[in-house]
Amino acid sequence: MATILIVDDELSMREFLAILLENEGYQPLLAASGEEALSTLSRQEIDLVISDIRMPEMSGLELLEKARAVKGGVPFIMITAYASPEDAVLAMKGGAYDYITKPFKVEEIKNVVRGALKSPAPINPPPLTGTAYCGIIGKSPEMRKIFEVIERIAPTQASVLIYGESGTGKELVARAIHQKSKATAQPFVPINCSAIPEGLVESELFGHVKGSFTGATASKQGLFKLADHGSIFLDEIGELPPFIQSKLLRVLQEREFLPVGGTEPVAVDVRIISATNRDLEAEVVAGRFREDLFYRLAVVPIRIPPLRERKEDIPLLVEHFLDKYGRQFGKAIDSVSSYALDVLMDYDFPGNVRELENIIERSVAMATSNIILPDSLTIAAHRRCAQRPEPASEFERARELGLERYLAEVEERLLRRALEETGGSKMRAAELLRISFRSLRYKVQKYGIG
Repeated sequence: MATILIVDDELSMREFLAILLENEGYQPLLAASGEEALSTLSRQEIDLVISDIRMPEMSGLELLEKARAVKGGVPFIMITAYASPEDAVLAMKGGAYDYITKPFKVEEIKNVVRGALKSPAPINPPPLTGTAYCGIIGKSPEMRKIFEVIERIAPTQASVLIYGESGTGKELVARAIHQKSKATAQPFVPINCSAIPEGLVESELFGHVKGSFTGATASKQGLFKLADHGSIFLDEIGELPPFIQSKLLRVLQEREFLPVGGTEPVAVDVRIISATNRDLEAEVVAGRFREDLFYRLAVVPIRIPPLRERKEDIPLLVEHFLDKYGRQFGKAIDSVSSYALDVLMDYDFPGNVRELENIIERSVAMATSNIILPDSLTIAAHRRCAQRPEPASEFERARELGLERYLAEVEERLLRRALEETGGSKMRAAELLRISFRSLRYKVQKYGIG
């Protein structure tokens, strides 16, 4: 019989959860505060802690941090208010197994509790040996940090929002999360939201019933239902029109949706992993993306750095693509010449890993020897771009990178400067930049600062 510690300053919530857990065959223990919970943890064997986040004196997040020092292996489920799902971001980063938002359903609590009690001990970071992780090539500190985050959050049901420029490998990261999850044997359904015409988005995602519109000669199951019990990957999530954003929010909140023309909701158990190359927070401010949906999607934000920020991975990627296309084209390519590799290392790769792969594929196809020489790289234009001096003005830099990438570069630089000047204090840095603390905290997570 598992012993579950319930921590909440509201008596009615403690009693409700206690009755629910007793009916499921568990042994509940109650604590009205974080201090009382720590005392219980130090004296008794506890299999699971369910704690509210917002409590006086000691918050649930503080309790989570202190409890890890007392009994680090005890899983935590955090309860967060419906109006503040951003708290869940901090809970997951602090090591919580999962979170439940108010108002919640009884079945949701039961499922999360069962999952937490079955979960293995906290996962150690991936070993430092080797260069590939679930098909992702890299051993740079930036990529190793991403691998560690995947190991930590994959077994949970937390929604993940992946940021990164085009060509950085956002879908590979999404597939790695699914592969490392408990639903690895279930479907992984990738969807490019920008590739679906607006008039068909609702039907493609949620299906339709026969006769619901002209041409609907038969009922159709949507992609969300196809991903049931597995993961759905929504690439370019920022392209979804507002009315679809509302339906997606319902899926996240209620775990159900209405097909086009349907009258009965369809239940679905699916993990949502989304990705974007846009600044979604700016889209929220501009009113083009729902704030409540944004926080539901970005429980765990992961930023994939562009290739120019992890150049130590270029030789590994070159070796991988040489082997891949050498076998595909039936050519025995041993290596890239040192001069050709220097040229690649000097280039900023605006198209990121996808561009590097394209260069190597073309070079292998054109190669007439077992070594890739600079001439067979066919990157004269790239080389000129790499050797070109820095633009003399902000306008030229923005024109070279594109406005969004340039503004992101400036924003990250200013954030780092503000944190340096304030000795790492996020609160003072937010005041210095005249933005809210919540906004600064999100941006710091987005750019992987600190």
